[in-house]
Amino acid sequence: MRPLSLVLFLTFTLLSFNAGHILPGAADGGSREQKVWAKAGSSAVLPCHLSPSKMWKSLKELHDKTSVVWKRHGGSAHWEAHIVLEVEYTGLRKAARPMRPRVSVQDSAFRKGIFSLRINPVRSEDAGLYEAWVTYDTEVQSCQVELGVITVTTSPPSPVIENEPLLLSCNSSHWARLVETRWFHNGHLVPTSETFCALHGALSIPQPAMSDAGSWRCQLRYSDNEIISATLDLQILGFDGPANPMVYAGAGSAADLPCTLSYLPSAFGINTVTAHWRHFAGGHLQEWSIPQNSSSRSFPLCLPVVGPGDAGQYRCAVSVGSKTVSRDVTLAVVTVTPSIQGPVSEGSHLLLICSLTHPRGHERYQWKHLGSAPTSSKLAVATSHNLDGQRTQTGRTLEILRVSQKDMGTWECSVHGPEGRLGAVEYGLQITGAHISNPPSIFSGPVTFGLMLTLFLLLTVCVLALALQKRARPAAFPALEGMVAITAPRKKEMEENQKEKIQQTEC
Repeated sequence: MRPLSLVLFLTFTLLSFNAGHILPGAADGGSREQKVWAKAGSSAVLPCHLSPSKMWKSLKELHDKTSVVWKRHGGSAHWEAHIVLEVEYTGLRKAARPMRPRVSVQDSAFRKGIFSLRINPVRSEDAGLYEAWVTYDTEVQSCQVELGVITVTTSPPSPVIENEPLLLSCNSSHWARLVETRWFHNGHLVPTSETFCALHGALSIPQPAMSDAGSWRCQLRYSDNEIISATLDLQILGFDGPANPMVYAGAGSAADLPCTLSYLPSAFGINTVTAHWRHFAGGHLQEWSIPQNSSSRSFPLCLPVVGPGDAGQYRCAVSVGSKTVSRDVTLAVVTVTPSIQGPVSEGSHLLLICSLTHPRGHERYQWKHLGSAPTSSKLAVATSHNLDGQRTQTGRTLEILRVSQKDMGTWECSVHGPEGRLGAVEYGLQITGAHISNPPSIFSGPVTFGLMLTLFLLLTVCVLALALQKRARPAAFPALEGMVAITAPRKKEMEENQKEKIQQTEC
C-alpha cells in the first residue's frame, strides 16, 4: 500500500501544479505560447484571462479578492524577473519607474476574468517575455506572453522635407537572421530603381516628392520563415500644386503667386513660421516679407498691377521651426503690341501681335472681340469684317486689312495650353473720328416719319403766310404814289359833275 500511496501522492501533486499555471493568455493548459507583435510608438495589449472552467466563483467574490502582478524577464541569458505592474486587491497600484506612465490594466474587466496588460506607447526596449500572476481567493494562475517590437523610422526625423534625402529603416526584435525586406507604397510593391534604393532593412529615397507621401509598409522575412510587417504614414512637408508652377497674367492686370504648404505646421507640433518672397530680375534682388501666421499654411504674393518688367522667377521660402522649404514660381506676362501706335485711322491696315514673356512652346493663342464693353454676353470669335469675307486664323497675330468702326472696342488675346485657358490680356482699339459708343436710335420708323411730316407742314404754312402778307402790303414805288396824288382832284370833279346831272334830271 505504501508504493501505491506514493504514486497517488505524486500524481495529485503534478495535477495540482499543472492546474495552477495558465499558458499564454488562456485559462487551461495545453495552449501554445503566445507572441504579440507591436510597432514602436503604437499600443500593445498582452492578453491574460481565466478560462470559463475557472470562473466558478461569484463575480463579486472574484473582484473583491483578486490581485495581479505583471513581471518582465530580463532576457534569454538570465531569467531575472522585474516587476512591471502590481495591482493589489485593495486597488493599490505599483509600477516600475521606466514604465509607470505607459502600463495599465482595466479594473472593470476583472469581473470577467480579464487581466491583460496594456502598454502605450510601446518602445523598442519593451521587447521580451512577460508573465502575469493572478491571485483570487486561494487560487493562483499565470500567463506568459512574448512581446516583439518592430520599428519603422525616418532619417532625418519628422517633418520630412521635400527634395531632401530620406532613409526609411525597418527592423525588429526577432532573433533569427533577416533574409528579405520588401516595401509597399499605398499597397503597391516598390521596385528597386534610381528613385528607390533598397538597402539591408532600409529604403533610400534621394529626392522625396509630394507623391511619395502616404502609407508605407515594410515586410521582414527571417530565416525561420517568420514574416513581420509594420506600416508608416509618411508626411512630407512641401507645397501643394505642381513642382514648377507658372502663373499667366495680362499686362496691366493683377497676379497672385501661390505658396501653400502641404500640411499645417501645427500638425508637426511647430508654431514658429516665417515666410518671404524674392524676385530675381536682371541681377537685382527684390524681397517681400509675409506676416507670420502659424495657423495658416498659405502665403501668397499679390501683385496689383504687372507688366513685362515684372515677369520672371520668384522664390517663396517658408521657415518651419529650424527647417526651410522653398519653391520657385514663374510669372509669365501676356502683352499685345499694335503695328500702329495710338488711335488708328479708318481704312488703315492694322496688325495686333500677342506675346508671352516665358513661352514653353505648347501655347495656343485665340482672339476674341468683346465689343465696346467687355461683357460676357458680347463674346464672339474674332472675325475680320473686311477681309473679303475670310475668317482670321487662330494665332499670335490678328490682321485687319481695313479698319472700320465695326472693329472698334476691346479685343482679347487668350493663351491656352494642354491644361486649358492659361491667361489673357485686353487691348482697346480706338479709331480716329469714331464715336466711342452709338446711342440707341430713337429717330426711326413711325417717329421719324411723323417728325418729317410735321416739319413739312410747318414749312408750308410759313410759305403761305409770307405770300399773303406780301400781297396785302402796298407797292413801295414812290413814282406811282406821286401819280395817284396828281390824278385824285380830277376824279373828284367828275364825281361832282355827275351829281349835278342827276339833280337836273330829277327836276
